[in-house]
Amino acid sequence: MEKKLVCNGCKQEHLVPTKTTTYRCYQCKDVSKLISGNKQSRENSSGARLVNQKQLDRASRIVSRENSLGAKLLNQKKLDHASRIGSGYSSSSFSTTIIGNKRAVLCGVSYSRRSRFRLEGTINDVVNMKSLLVDSFSFPIQSIRILTEEQKDPNFIPTRKNIMESLKWLVKDCKLGDSLVFYFSGHGMQQPAHDKEDEIDGLDETICPVDFIRSGMITDDEINSTIVGPLKNGVKLHAFIDACHSGTTLDLMYVYKKDM
Repeated sequence: MEKKLVCNGCKQEHLVPTKTTTYRCYQCKDVSKLISGNKQSRENSSGARLVNQKQLDRASRIVSRENSLGAKLLNQKKLDHASRIGSGYSSSSFSTTIIGNKRAVLCGVSYSRRSRFRLEGTINDVVNMKSLLVDSFSFPIQSIRILTEEQKDPNFIPTRKNIMESLKWLVKDCKLGDSLVFYFSGHGMQQPAHDKEDEIDGLDETICPVDFIRSGMITDDEINSTIVGPLKNGVKLHAFIDACHSGTTLDLMYVYKKDM
């Protein structure tokens, strides 16, 4: 008389004598033991244990590789997110974010929709300035706010309102040891000064946002009161104005004029 016995290792069915209680599988070398009825227990031989250990080791290596890959992907996502923030493609929450003691507002206006005022190269100016600040002066990407007409977030289009808001952000809560940078590349003009006493020629210097025809220019008086007046002792502000009539755009008390 014979009966069926299923190998606990490879699940292969074997015909064995009815009185058989223990059977070693000729394929996987696993030992199967019949306790009662159809219930079976497995007692692994050394060969089976080695096979199982190899399987466990292989599974451990796979999990380790997957965890490592997952960590790399997570880190890459963080880097990509930081890059988008530095490029201006950020969420609106960044509008109030201040990170570290180095901050910069970089503004490049090309006036792309007005052929009469259109400028070439202002976007490249901003990109180069950003690279200089990050690579040579260790400015965090997250602390650089960029305004250009290429931005997807409407809060970072260089309109009059957005530029003024960014200038306020630049000096907000500034303190001893902070290093701040304002860079503007675009058109500069002049207009009659409201306060004739602070202008020898009776004209205010201005910078032109992308919507200056509709919303007006930003005067040197406004720039001074927004980013010069609020400065605390020990705070450094560097301003670079690449525009016409830019010599006194910050309306500072002193002007350095090098003899030619």
